[in-house]
Parts: sequence; structure tokens; C-alpha cells
Amino acid sequence: MKNFYFLSIIIFSIFASAQEKPEAKKASQEAIVKEYLENCAYKYDYTVNMFEWQECLDNGLKKDSTIAYLWQQKAMPLFKARKYEAGMIFLDKAVKFDKKSWIPYRAFIKCIFSKTYKEAITDFEEAKKIFGNTYEMDHTYDFYIGLSYLQLNDFKKAEEIFQSNIDFVKKTQNKDAVHHLDLFYFGISKFEQNKLEEAIIEFDKALAKYPEFSDVEFFKGVALYKLGQKEEAKTLLEKAKADLKKGYTINEDNAIYEQYPYQLKSK
Repeated sequence: MKNFYFLSIIIFSIFASAQEKPEAKKASQEAIVKEYLENCAYKYDYTVNMFEWQECLDNGLKKDSTIAYLWQQKAMPLFKARKYEAGMIFLDKAVKFDKKSWIPYRAFIKCIFSKTYKEAITDFEEAKKIFGNTYEMDHTYDFYIGLSYLQLNDFKKAEEIFQSNIDFVKKTQNKDAVHHLDLFYFGISKFEQNKLEEAIIEFDKALAKYPEFSDVEFFKGVALYKLGQKEEAKTLLEKAKADLKKGYTINEDNAIYEQYPYQLKSK
């Protein structure tokens, strides 16, 4: 009986210790993030003080190399500087230590920044298994999957994905929640298959939400020209040029770092 009593105490102590460890580890990691990211790296502008930024984070990782957020923060400014391979080394570390938090972000980076579309699809499909078709950077996972297929020239697959995703947004939210980029790229997937009348329908829906959207105006103008409506096409192409000059183009936050697919270049 005495041995059983002491054995019970030992088992309880081990169990209690195991229960406390995750909370203690979390508190320790939060303290490291505060010291080396918030109170150190954030003092610097990484565009001109990359060495100092990275040094702060490296010192934090010396304390605990498993903090995924610090690895992601090492990667982020490198992607913005278009140093994709260098940044991906660090982002892969973030995913290694916290897959649920960072695999959707890595998928986004692969789609919009490094443009490794097959890898982006793989990551987004894995993220969908975890979270379903939810959002990353204001768009659904399926939006980026459709965009990736578009960039891989699989236009039929892209069309299917965009149609499915638009239906999903309408069902889970409402028809007004469909983003103008969803409609633009859905139209592009049809345009690339020479389904010009169908493409124009989607372009018009996008323009109803964003009337000065120069990229949509341009591709609608080209579609009209191909359909023989040359005067209407000319007028719209002139408007597209004027709107582009005014800055009415794809207005995603990350468009300041990367040109989006099918986005017009302003001269």
C-alpha cells in the first residue's frame, strides 16, 4: 500500500508537469518574441537595416529555435526584396515548427511572390484539409488555386475552380461578397479559351463593383475587338489607358511588391 501511495504521487507529479509545460513554453516564447522582435527588430526599417533586423531575430532564435513566428519574420522582408529562395529557407522553418499557422501563408507566398504555382497548389490543398476553403490575405484558398492553374495555362481547370469558388462565396456569404478579382480572373479563364461573350459577362460584373478597373477594361476591350465591335472596343481601350494612368488597377496590398497575373504595366 505504501509503495502504491508513492507511485501514485510520482505519476501525478509527472502528469502535472506535463500539463504545465505547454503553458510555460508559451510564456517563454512570448517573452522572447517581445524582447527580440517587438523591442529590437521593430526599431529598424528592414528595407535599409536588414542586418540589424535579422540580427535581432537571430538572437531570439538562439534562445529558442522553435519559435515559428520569428522564422516567418526573418523570411518576410526577403520576399518583399524579391529574394525568394533565401526567404523560403526561413519560411520552411516556420512551417516545420507550426504548420497550421504558416502553411496557408507559405502557399500565398508561393502563388503571388515566388510564383511556384504547382507548389502553391500543393500547400493550399493541404491547408484546405486542415481549415476548409477559408481565407488568406483577403481571398479564399480556392481563389489562389484557380489563379495558380491560370498561370499554369490549365484554363479549363482554372475556370472550374473559379466557378466553384464564386458559388462557395455566394452560398456561405452572399452574392455581393464576391470579390472583383474573382470575377476578373474568372473572366480571364474564359477569355483564354476564346469564350469571349462569356468572358465579357464576367468582366461586366467586375466593372459593376470597380468601374475604373483598367485591367478589366483592357481585356473586355480586346474581347470586343475580336468580336468585331471595334468602335466600342476602341473607346473602352482608351478609357482603360486613362484609368491605368490614374492608378486604377489591381489594388491588393501586396501589389506594391509584386505585379499580379494579367495586371497591366503602367509606363
